[in-house]
Amino acid sequence: MEAVGAASRFADLGGPVHYLDFGGAGPTMVLVHGLGGSHVNWLAAGPRLATRARVLAVDLAGFGRTPLAGRSPRVRANQRLLGRFVDEVAGAPALLVGNSMGGMISVLEAAQHPERVAGLVLVSPSVPRPRGVPLDRLVGTAFAAYAIPGVGERFLARRRAQLGTEGIVRETLRLCCVDPGRVPPEVVAAGLALAREREGMPWADAAFLQAARSLLAVLARPGAYLRVIGSVTVPTLLVHGSGDRLVPLGSGRNVARLRPDWAFEVLDGVGHVPQIEDPGRFAEVVSVWLDGPGGRAATAAAQAGRGGEAAGA
Repeated sequence: MEAVGAASRFADLGGPVHYLDFGGAGPTMVLVHGLGGSHVNWLAAGPRLATRARVLAVDLAGFGRTPLAGRSPRVRANQRLLGRFVDEVAGAPALLVGNSMGGMISVLEAAQHPERVAGLVLVSPSVPRPRGVPLDRLVGTAFAAYAIPGVGERFLARRRAQLGTEGIVRETLRLCCVDPGRVPPEVVAAGLALAREREGMPWADAAFLQAARSLLAVLARPGAYLRVIGSVTVPTLLVHGSGDRLVPLGSGRNVARLRPDWAFEVLDGVGHVPQIEDPGRFAEVVSVWLDGPGGRAATAAAQAGRGGEAAGA
């Protein structure tokens, strides 16, 4: 189940890469999901963003409908894949809109290859947790399990046996949202359908755990990662949900203090995935930024988009 008017496509980038093309005109915008996510994470916001931009939602290697195909699902490898997607499909420079792990990957790409990135929208990005900011107990337990070879594999298998596929989807929404009842039913249905589809992908759990461990490795060097954040030169909007359990709001506020030049918006009453839980408000915040501080980024991405439309056809 896809968004009305969105086209499911594949590009050959050292193997098949699936993406959803929401259409639209204007600046080129690439939506980058988080750990365990996919194009489904953008089904509610994508059509709204497409009123302002040409919008593509990519599935990173090992996630959604993009197979590993001999590639790595780790953060740095998927950063390279994202860069290739921007070059060969979207057209550089593009606006990168990254949620959670996708935010981390987008930051790394903007710092290393600013020529590919016109601007950033970081949605509850994975960033270091400052001292004194508490960690949600359930989140801490899960990631501690993911980090240990063998333990992570047993943790995922036990969870699947206890909850089943539908139970895992519902529990994930409860963890990621303040009020999962606000998630559009069609997004829930699409997420469940994709989860069932991925049951037939024998590499899915391994990809998730490799990605999780590589994410934790970046966070384990907070000083180095914060220096990377400090080096980003493109216009940036940082969006954070006030009720985020995975990346606490205190982590986002710490980044906002480090980068006072970035626009910073806190969405009250939503969690880790504002684009799913309150897509209308999320799209409005992005739109206001494009008309204001992000205007320079929008202009650069719009110029690239006119050439990228032919490349992505």
